[in-house]
Amino acid sequence: MEKTMRQMQHEVDEYIGQFKEGYFSPLAMLARLTEELGELAREVNHYYGEKPKKKTEQEKTIQEELGDLLFVLICMANSLRIDLQEAHDTVMHKFQTRDRDRWTRKEEGR
Repeated sequence: MEKTMRQMQHEVDEYIGQFKEGYFSPLAMLARLTEELGELAREVNHYYGEKPKKKTEQEKTIQEELGDLLFVLICMANSLRIDLQEAHDTVMHKFQTRDRDRWTRKEEGR
């Protein structure tokens, strides 16, 4: 079953809601986002860059790291009462209007 962004936000909110601590502060979550982004960068560098994994390093996947990043991003949005579906729609409108001629389009039929 596919989930909408709102369903994912609700699922994360239900999960966090079972703990007394609740959401971390926005500043703490920004630090967590930065940490998770660093872990994603490390994995991308291992797979596509010049830095192979050490034999002692735990095997992780880019998918796992993206999932961790998404979870923290949803936590931050929820704590600030931001609807990520609306945020996405706003950004897509910007790309489809202001930035519509910014990049070279593929020729039709290709």
